[in-house]
Amino acid sequence: MTPARVRWPDAADPAIRGDLTVAVAYITPAGGAVVTSVSPVGLGDREAGRVSFTTSLGFPKKLERILRNPHVSLAYHTREHGFAATNSYVLAQGTASVDLQPSPQRLAELRQASEPFLGETKRGPIWDWLLREYHQERVFVDVDIQRVAVWPDLTARGTVTVTGADWPEMATGQKPPKNGTGPRVDVSAVARRIGGLPHRVLAYQGADGLPVIVPVAVSGHDDTGLHLDVPPGLLPPGGRRAGFLAHAFQPQCIGLGMRTLTGWLTVTDEGALYAPHTSKGLAAPPYKTLLTVSNGLLAKHGLWRARRDGTAECLQQLAARDPVN
Repeated sequence: MTPARVRWPDAADPAIRGDLTVAVAYITPAGGAVVTSVSPVGLGDREAGRVSFTTSLGFPKKLERILRNPHVSLAYHTREHGFAATNSYVLAQGTASVDLQPSPQRLAELRQASEPFLGETKRGPIWDWLLREYHQERVFVDVDIQRVAVWPDLTARGTVTVTGADWPEMATGQKPPKNGTGPRVDVSAVARRIGGLPHRVLAYQGADGLPVIVPVAVSGHDDTGLHLDVPPGLLPPGGRRAGFLAHAFQPQCIGLGMRTLTGWLTVTDEGALYAPHTSKGLAAPPYKTLLTVSNGLLAKHGLWRARRDGTAECLQQLAARDPVN
């Protein structure tokens, strides 16, 4: 049975329409969550209960995991450099479908929607060639909303208002991995790398299978992991796999930094401890021309690689058999 879609409430509209950068979480095969950042440029249909964002074939693992498990959530967690005049923290959860071959009309609408957020598109014979794959080979992820939770401030403290499906009970703890729950990367190095990245969220799989994304602060670290400060009642007790995102960005995303972690979260009466297992980062140059050139070249390389190694064909097959798509 297809879950009912939810029209997002008035309190969520400014953030969904106006945030420059949001956090997106999806579920891993082991029951963990990966959380990363995207610029959705206000894409969504409120009446249809759907929000959207785009990605590319250069990130095939993300697309494959979403196609295999379409539970996806988006957290509108920072107003920086956007257009929303509100302090609300908004979490939209739902079921995703992937449009691997969007129509020319949809691609044109994307370009028009993106310019207020990301700046005017460069045009001309050389730019058109360089950016052809970046603009014409976009992949849309459309999320049919099942639940929208709105907190009155960006720290997700205070009384939450839930629209749609009832908020589930706390998730039970997960079975620890065979090779242990402790850190597998240098915690001090991770703490240093996220030191200049002020926007931080944590994601885990909720009891109903949908990712939950919550804002966190790092209160300290030691050999056991990162000590987290989290709003009360948002993390279930026990241990579980979880994803962590720290990021920063400038106007129009011209210059950004991001670090994504996967690891093990332990919540007790004493607090929340996050032991990172993997750590990946990226940085974009703070110069628009250089950033545009980089995006164009990366898109060309990503598409070439996806076609060469069969990734594009594999994703098409997954999309064709996905009952949600």
